[in-house]
This record gives sequence, C-alpha cells and structure tokens, in this order.
Amino acid sequence: MDVRKFGYIRVSSKDQNEVRQLEAIKKLGVDPRDIFSDKQSGKDFNRAQYQLLKRVVRKGDILYIHSLDRFGRNKEEILQEWVFPAFVQCF
Repeated sequence: MDVRKFGYIRVSSKDQNEVRQLEAIKKLGVDPRDIFSDKQSGKDFNRAQYQLLKRVVRKGDILYIHSLDRFGRNKEEILQEWVFPAFVQCF
C-alpha cells in the first residue's frame, strides 16, 4: 500500500490568509489536491473540509498540519479527536 501525504489548513476567519500554511505544506511534497482547508473557528471539529479529510485518510498515511493551534484550540480535545489511523506531523 502506498503512503499518501495530506495537508490540513485552518484559519479562523474569512479575513485571515492561509497562504503561509499552504506554501509550507506544499514544500513538504504534498500534492495540492490532497490539501484540505477550512476558514472556520477552531472551537470544535465540525468543519466541512476536516470531516472530508477524515473520510479519505487511511492507516499509514501522513497528515501535515502547520501547528496544533491550527488544528484545534484544546490539547485534550485534539487528543480525543485523533482516533483516525493517520500519522500526524506538525512543523
């Protein structure tokens, strides 16, 4: 089975720019079609692109996020959410 690389980007509002996160993930060799992005609060994980990402990531895949605060607000909630079988790397 081939390992696929995915990226997840989140900014809190429509006014914020996700370009810095996008460029960093592209430099890691993630195909742009495999980068998911939400412009939404990090208060919970009910985000459209994040939910889609969870459906496509498989065991052995790698998920890159720029930093944990882009993934969610609370470390405990993040740990509870990571029930899907991917290797997640923050950079």
